[in-house]
This record gives sequence, structure tokens and C-alpha cells, in this order.
Amino acid sequence: MPKAGLAKSASLYGVHPGVAMVHKWLAELKEKTGRSMEEWIALVKKEGPKDEKSRREWLKTKHKMATNSASWIAERAEGKGGDEDTPEAYLKAAVRYVETQYAGPKEKLRPIFDELLTLGKSMGSDAKACPCKTIVPLYREHVFAQVKPTTNSRIDLGLALTQYKGKLPKRIIDTGGLAKRDRITHRIEIASAGEIDGEINKKFSNELGHIHTRADSGI
Repeated sequence: MPKAGLAKSASLYGVHPGVAMVHKWLAELKEKTGRSMEEWIALVKKEGPKDEKSRREWLKTKHKMATNSASWIAERAEGKGGDEDTPEAYLKAAVRYVETQYAGPKEKLRPIFDELLTLGKSMGSDAKACPCKTIVPLYREHVFAQVKPTTNSRIDLGLALTQYKGKLPKRIIDTGGLAKRDRITHRIEIASAGEIDGEINKKFSNELGHIHTRADSGI
């Protein structure tokens, strides 16, 4: 069963770096575009197309909006979005994201997630988990890992080992991320919390800490 405290507490999670970007964008929207968010929403509803996708393209073509700006305005015109407008809104959404990820047939994976969350946050005093809708990235200065319920029976622990040149244990699978310039370059498949208590916790936790200490220092 999922741990009740972990399921409910927003304090488990840190504020996603994207929140600051959205907050800055909202604060500067009126100055840069001549309209506030409320004014853009009113304009979209009055003069724009009826569906979100068409509204996004209309904002980009007619009003020369960048893709992110057009998407955010079109979302809000539909009554959606806003989860990253403030830290408080994001932290509430973060709990919802995780509960949704581990609902239904994936509920049995929640104990694995809880263990990985604890392990990830132990990698340093600055380590934090910042849930998205389908994954939970773990940050220090940058993303160093992510937790994803890939199937109904398995979680993938993704790792960012872009600067690590040593030999890795066989269980750490190359994702091809380095060639694609993805932040996540390797993954470990985990089917039970017992695997974390044994192999990962005992063999990998200190090793991963050293890997990222070395990567962050450029060694």
C-alpha cells in the first residue's frame, strides 16, 4: 500500500524551475505585448478560433507569439493550465501529478516510487523532486535522475550520466540519450521495492553520489 504521508504531503516536493520562468513571463506579459493575461484571454475568446490548437496557431501567426506564449494563453482560454503560475499552485499540482501517475493498475508501483524518492533526495542537501504530469525529475543544480512508471509492472529510474566516463554496472542500461543530447542517458528497470533495498540501495546509492559529485566538479 502507498505510504499515506508520502501520498499527501506537498512538502516532499520542491518547486519546479519552470515555475520561475512562467511567473516572470506573466509579470512581463503586459509590458511586452500590450495586454495582460486576462486581456489576451478575452481577445482569444472574442476574435480567435474555437479550439485550443487553432487558437495556438492563430496567436503565433496573427500576433507573432512564440510557441510557449501561444500555448500558455490558448490553454488558459480553455480554462486549463495555471499549475505553474505560482509556487503554491505548482506544489498542489505536484501531489496530484504523482497520485495520477500511480493510480489504477500502477498503484502497486507506488512503494517503489516512495523508496526512490527517499533515495534521490538523499543524494545531497540541495536534491529535490519536482513532479511533472508523467515523470518525476530529481534535481540538484540540474536534473540528475527521473522516476517514470513505464509499464504497469515496472518503474524506470533514469540517470543523467553525461559526464561520467567510467565503467557502469550491467544493470544500468544505456538509453542512447547521450547521442540525442538528452539529459537522461541511462536507466535502471525496477519491478519491486525489494530491488532498491538490496542491489540499488547498497551498491548504487554511494556510487551515484560520487558520480554526480564528480560530474558537477568537472572531474
